[in-house]
Amino acid sequence: MRADPATAMVPDEAVVHAAWLYHVEGWTQARIAAELRTTRARVIAWLARARDEGVVTVRIRGRGDAQARLGHALCNRFGLAEAVVVPAPLHAAHTAALVGHAAATWLTDRVHDGVALGVGWGETLHLCVKAIGAHAVPGASVVSLLGATTLSRTVTPPAVARRMADAFGAECYQLTAPLVVADARMRDTLWAERGLRALRARARKIDVALVSVGSLREDATLFRGGLLAPGARRSLVAAGAVGDVLCRFVDAHGNAVDHPVNRRMMAVDVGDLARVPCIAIASGGQAKVPALRAGLRALRARVLITDEAAAKGLLHEP
Repeated sequence: MRADPATAMVPDEAVVHAAWLYHVEGWTQARIAAELRTTRARVIAWLARARDEGVVTVRIRGRGDAQARLGHALCNRFGLAEAVVVPAPLHAAHTAALVGHAAATWLTDRVHDGVALGVGWGETLHLCVKAIGAHAVPGASVVSLLGATTLSRTVTPPAVARRMADAFGAECYQLTAPLVVADARMRDTLWAERGLRALRARARKIDVALVSVGSLREDATLFRGGLLAPGARRSLVAAGAVGDVLCRFVDAHGNAVDHPVNRRMMAVDVGDLARVPCIAIASGGQAKVPALRAGLRALRARVLITDEAAAKGLLHEP
């Protein structure tokens, strides 16, 4: 009696087999289910798992005329070398996924042998890593530009850096200190440690930096995760902050605001990246427009990866 292929295969083999049949040979989900003697629902689950685990990666390189025009206008307005604009999602909650996918495509074209990459954190960069899948690059290295949080999640700085390094088969250098410390004296004491001094020196020599920006909304990562108290958000707004760049809160001109929170952050300073040849910001959504504008000014970024809503907001604001 012939064995049931759906049960005879180990799970990983089933996922890969289904992915080949669907994406390469063009079989329908129903035909795959019949061939593998399983249900269409299980095939759908296998295909979803193939995407989630990086067995299958998708690259969309084409741009519509509207996005291309917005990108060109952004380059002219902000002096950018490149602006990648993706269509606005049907649901705003999907913005990070679209911008993250575009960032993954952009990044894999630029990380080659021996490149040192500095990375920030957040949902967009988490989804960027997910979209990269496996893309081994000999001699590459990844440097986390931010400290750590005690609660480990997929969007935290150490997790984003580690998974980015895994995606590229690269060495990973972590900023092994808390992201938020008690005061400026504690921050300075930590930076005086030999290992952290070396990390900072390494960050100054990276070839490419990919970062995101944070808004001052209540659902922003720093506030939603409880890293900063709600009262800090209100006082930061009062101090003129419009968002954060590498956890440095900045005003509309990209200058760090005078606020105690800025003296408590363990993060590579914006000034440390002054000589990085290529700094890219990946963030989207209308709510991020003030932070994006400030981030472009603060970092003197050369590349922006965003969506239509943010692009239009950047172009229409004075």
